[in-house]
Amino acid sequence: MRNNLPTWLTLLRIGLLPVIVVVFYLDYSWARPLSCFIFVVAGITDWLDGYLARLWGVESRFGAFLDPVADKLMVATVLILIVEFDNSPWLTIPAIVIIGREITISALREWMAEMGLRGKVAVGWLGKVKTTAQITSLSLLLYLHDLFGLPIYKMGMVALYIATVLTIWSMVSYMQAAFSDTNDSIE
Repeated sequence: MRNNLPTWLTLLRIGLLPVIVVVFYLDYSWARPLSCFIFVVAGITDWLDGYLARLWGVESRFGAFLDPVADKLMVATVLILIVEFDNSPWLTIPAIVIIGREITISALREWMAEMGLRGKVAVGWLGKVKTTAQITSLSLLLYLHDLFGLPIYKMGMVALYIATVLTIWSMVSYMQAAFSDTNDSIE
């Protein structure tokens, strides 16, 4: 493991997850906005760690492995919190799609790596847009309260469905990339 700031930022993102969970369950009116703030800080580290690693030339295999793991842990943790809170199929269905996609693409990447074809399913622009949409929607849903007259939770629901569409789109894109021109290799 390389000991550098981008790696530490990724580890911080993972370390903030239990804090988000504890704050989420506090019985105070400020608990949800605070859990949202912590989640947003964690989301910013997602962008910052990659940016700094590229800027300083300290990209590593460990960082490339850990970064998407941290993203998936963040998204899955907050989805579970929100689904448990709302107890609605309107949240449960997108949560299943999003978590199911993450598991599927992780397995696909592992399988492609075993065949020496990992580059075919490398993270692309659509995956980054999908992650940004997920973090944005989950931030709004975590916040819960209206803000300046804006129905933040309802906006979060709309954003979650947009993120879910992007999630499906990116999964289809990765699947097409994995299975194009590999029919001879995949048996």
